[in-house]
Amino acid sequence: MIVRLIHKLTSPNQEPLEPLDVRVALAALLVRAARADGDYAPEEVRQIDRILIKHHALGPFEATKLRAEAEALEAQAPDTVRFTRAIKEAIALEDRIAVIEALWTVVLEDDVRDEEE
Repeated sequence: MIVRLIHKLTSPNQEPLEPLDVRVALAALLVRAARADGDYAPEEVRQIDRILIKHHALGPFEATKLRAEAEALEAQAPDTVRFTRAIKEAIALEDRIAVIEALWTVVLEDDVRDEEE
């Protein structure tokens, strides 16, 4: 699944992502935000899991699995635009504020603000 998703995200002729793929893209964006300062802190990991549980009605095990998929995807993705484009295409404009709020909660979770974030 990750190979197929990476291919979709990196191909020049991107197809719209399926709903599950959008969840992975959103999780990968949260991981990218957490890793932006070079310190992927345990509290940021826990915050990502809480967001995934809340926004996708997942149990802890499913959230951890989704985050692990997202971590692998994020590590191989060449840029952030692919994630944001996928999210933009799948999430209605009025619902995107929740994405921004989720990103900020992850960035601020470790009590350190970095310009890379």
